[in-house]
Amino acid sequence: MMEKGNSPFKFQVDTWAKFGNGYSGMVVAPTGFGKTFSVFLALISDFLTNPDDFKNGLKMIWITPLRSLSKDIAKAMQEAIEEIGLDWTVGVRNGDTDPKVRQQQVKNMPEILVVTPESLHLLLGQKDNKRYFKNMQCIAVDEWHELLGSKRGVMVELGISQLVHYVPKIKIWGITATIGNLEEAMDVLIPYDIKKTKITAKEHKKIDILSVFPDEVELLPWAGHLGQKLADKVVPIILESKSTIVFTNTRSQSEMWYQLLLNAYPDFAGQIAIHHSSIDAHLRIWIEENLSSGKLKAVVSTSSLDLGIDFKPVDTVIQIGSAKGVARFLQRAGRSGHSPFETSKIFCVPTHSLELIEVAALKEAVKQKVIEPREPQVLCFDVLVQFLMTLAVGDGFYPDEVYERIKKIYTFQEIRDEEWKEMIDFLTIGGSTLKSYEEYHKIEVMEDGLHKVTSRKIAMLHRMNMGAIVSDAMLKVKFISGGYIGMVEEYFISRLKKEEKFILAGRVLEVAMIKDMTVFVRASKGKAQAPSYLGGRLPLSSNLGQFLREKLSIALNPKASEKELKFLHALLANQEERSHIPKDDEFLVEMIKNREGYHLFMYPFEGRLVHEVMAALIAYRISKLAPISFSMAMNDYGFELFSDKEIPLNEDNLDKILTRDNLMTDVISSINAAEMARRKFRDIAVISGMVVQNFPGQQRSNKALQSSAGLIFKVLEDHDPNHFLVRQAYTEVFNMQLQEQRLVEAFKRIEKSKIVLKFANAFTPLSFPIKVDSLRQTLTSEDLDARIQKLILQAKKVK
Repeated sequence: MMEKGNSPFKFQVDTWAKFGNGYSGMVVAPTGFGKTFSVFLALISDFLTNPDDFKNGLKMIWITPLRSLSKDIAKAMQEAIEEIGLDWTVGVRNGDTDPKVRQQQVKNMPEILVVTPESLHLLLGQKDNKRYFKNMQCIAVDEWHELLGSKRGVMVELGISQLVHYVPKIKIWGITATIGNLEEAMDVLIPYDIKKTKITAKEHKKIDILSVFPDEVELLPWAGHLGQKLADKVVPIILESKSTIVFTNTRSQSEMWYQLLLNAYPDFAGQIAIHHSSIDAHLRIWIEENLSSGKLKAVVSTSSLDLGIDFKPVDTVIQIGSAKGVARFLQRAGRSGHSPFETSKIFCVPTHSLELIEVAALKEAVKQKVIEPREPQVLCFDVLVQFLMTLAVGDGFYPDEVYERIKKIYTFQEIRDEEWKEMIDFLTIGGSTLKSYEEYHKIEVMEDGLHKVTSRKIAMLHRMNMGAIVSDAMLKVKFISGGYIGMVEEYFISRLKKEEKFILAGRVLEVAMIKDMTVFVRASKGKAQAPSYLGGRLPLSSNLGQFLREKLSIALNPKASEKELKFLHALLANQEERSHIPKDDEFLVEMIKNREGYHLFMYPFEGRLVHEVMAALIAYRISKLAPISFSMAMNDYGFELFSDKEIPLNEDNLDKILTRDNLMTDVISSINAAEMARRKFRDIAVISGMVVQNFPGQQRSNKALQSSAGLIFKVLEDHDPNHFLVRQAYTEVFNMQLQEQRLVEAFKRIEKSKIVLKFANAFTPLSFPIKVDSLRQTLTSEDLDARIQKLILQAKKVK
C-alpha cells in the first residue's frame, strides 16, 4: 500500500480520474504498489469533489476472497479515512464477525463494508435487503485473478448483477495481478454496456530468482530425498534474512519442512512457525501479526499466505519444489520486498534435481512475461440454483425479470430458455423426477407470480449451506486436557487407529479417541505421518510445460548459459547416453525391460492431471492390439504403464497409438466417465442444495454426502439422464478432470512431433522419479528407501 508522504503512482492518479468521470474498470499492478488505495481513494476523491452526489449509508462494498485479509484491509482504510478527516467507518462482515456487530450493521450500515462472496450473498438473502444497498456508489473486487475461474467468482458475478439491478449507475472496479487474459477477465467482471477502462501500472517489480543447488547431482533423481540435504542450505538463507516465508505446495509438505528446519537448527525453536488453513485461526492471526512485526524469523506456509497484507519485514521467499505455474510463482515471489521498488528475492529449492530445469524455465517465462490465463467457468447451474434460492429466501423474485439479468452475465450468456425453465421447475416442484419428494418443493409461487420461500426451516438450512466451496468434512483436533489445535480432514483420520501418531501445527500428536466430529489427542514424540490432504497435488501449467520442454531441448548445448543446466550436465548426459533428451519438436517414448517386467514411459510434460488421462487412454489403445493389463504411474513430466507381459508396441504401430483421431471417444472408453461424474455430482448436489451438508449443530460426513448424492445421481441417470445438473457433472469431468482442451492441444503437438522410441534395460534419469512415485504408493518409507537403493545399484551395473 502507498507509504505516507510518498507521491502517488501514475496508475493511481489515472484510476481516481477515471472513477471521477463515471468509469468502471480494472486496475492491474504488481504487489506492493498500492492497488487497494488506487480504488479505495478513488471513492474518497469523488466524494470530496462531488459531496452532493452521495447520500448517507453504505457507499462501497469491498469483496475479498479471504476473510483473513478483511481486518487488515479495513484497518488500513480506516486509518486513511481518519487521516483525511472524514467521519466514515469501515466495517467487516464475514463468518468471523461477531453476531452483535452484524446486528448493528443491519441497523446502521458503515460507509464501506468489507465482505467475502459468501457474506455478500447472505446479505442478499435477507428481507428488504435493497435498503442496505440503495445509496451505494461502487463495488470493488479485490484479488479478482484469484476468484476468476472458480465458482466463488461466479458468486461474485451474480452478486454484482443484483447490485446493478438495485443501483443501475453503480461503478464496478476490479483489482488484479497480471494474468494471461486480462481483457477477458474485465469482460467477466463488467459484462455491462457501460463506460469501462483497464488501467495497468507501468511500474515493474524486480525479481531475483536464485536456485539452491545440492552438493552433487545424483545419477537418478527422485522426488523428496533432497529435503534433508538441502535443509542445511536453507538455514543460512533464513539466518541472513530479516524475515522469510518458506512456501510449500501442500500442508503435509509444510509440516515436514517445519520439522526439517527445527532438526537442522534447533535454535529456531520459538523463532519459526507453521501456517496453513487447518491450523487454529487464533494461532494463524498470531503468526501473521508476529511476521508483520518482524518477531518471527521464518514461517513455513502453503498457499494460505499467497495473498494478503504486506508483511514488510519479509525480504526473502523460499519455494520448496515446483511452483507449478508462472502466475503462482510471481505471486509468491512478490511476498518479499513488499515496498515499491524493493527487489523481490526468491530461492528455489528442488525436491529432486530435475526440478532445477523448471527453475531455468521459470526464469525464461518471467523474462518473456508469459503468464497463464485464468479461464472463467461457464454455465455453473449449481451456483445459479443456489443464487435463486438466496433471492427466494429474501424478498422473492419474478423469474422473467431475473432471467433477463442472468443472460447478461458472462458465465450464463449461453443459457437456453429450456434450461432456465428446468431450473425453476426444479426449485418449485423438484423437477420431473423428484416431484414426489416434498423436501424438493422449496419455492412457492404467489398469486402475482412472485417466487418465494415461505418455510422458515428451508430458509434456515439454505443460509447455513450457502457457498461454493465443498470440502471433505473437517474434524476438530483438541487435546484431551483441553485446548484446540486445528482441523484435519475426515478421510485421513479415518485411516488412523487409536494411539497412532500424526503431525499438525508442527506438533506430534497421538490419537486418544474420536467423538462427535472431534479428534481428541495427547502430545507425543517420535516419528509420525503428516496428513496428506485431498487436492494437494497441483498440476503443472501448460505455459510452464512449454518452457520446460524448450529448456530441456537445449540442455546439452555448450552455448546454454543457465547455471541450472550446467549443474545438471552429468545427469542430462546420462539421460542422453542411456536413452535420449527430447528436442522441442520431438516426443520421447522409452521402453524398459528389467526383472520386474515391462515398462513404457512417455514424456508429454503436460502436468499430472493430463498424464493421468493420457495413461488410461494409451493403455486402452494398446489393449485393443492385444489383451494386456497395466498399472499406471505419473508425475508432471510423464507417465508409466507397467505390465508383466511384453507390451505390443513398436515403431510401426506407435503413430496409431498416439493419433488424435477418435480422441475423446477413446478417452470415454478408457475411463469410467459415469463414476467420475457421480463423484463430481457430490459437490454440485451440495452447492445446488439438492443434498444438505450442514444442519444445526451437525456437519454430515463425506461418506454420508457421497452416499446421498450417489443415490440421487443414479435415480437421475436412470430416469432423467438429461437433467441439467447431471449434464453439468459430465461437463465438469471433461473440462476439469479430463482437461479436454489441454488434452486435444497436447495430441496436436505430439502429431506434429518426431516420435523417438528408445529401448533400455534400466531406468533412465527421466523415468526414475515416476517409478519412485509409483512405489511410494505401496511401500513404507523404510522399504521404499531400500528398494530405491537396489534400483540405483541395478542401473549402475547396466550401461
